[in-house]
Amino acid sequence: MNNSSYVLLEATAVEALAETFRVLGDATRVRILDAISRSELCVGEIADLIGLSESAVSHQLRLLRNMRLVRPRRDGKSIYYTLDDQHIVRLFEEGLVHVQESGRGLPR
Repeated sequence: MNNSSYVLLEATAVEALAETFRVLGDATRVRILDAISRSELCVGEIADLIGLSESAVSHQLRLLRNMRLVRPRRDGKSIYYTLDDQHIVRLFEEGLVHVQESGRGLPR
């Protein structure tokens, strides 16, 4: 097999992808993504669902927003969060399918 025909990812793409997976490698952030993958939620609702302070949730949402994994929507004084786009939804769903198939996640 001749490996010279393979085209590898550019260094910037490799770093960006690795950073995305680093951000997704935190259990609290995964719980937040799980919550908002089901419904658009405000910080207080997310905090109540996952049992953290609003401050802690806001900090995590800031990281997720900076990575363009979630997006905010302002409604008066409240800010609601949802997954940024369908790519993030699919990435999350595929990761979940993977852990469930490997026997590491909850049964389907």
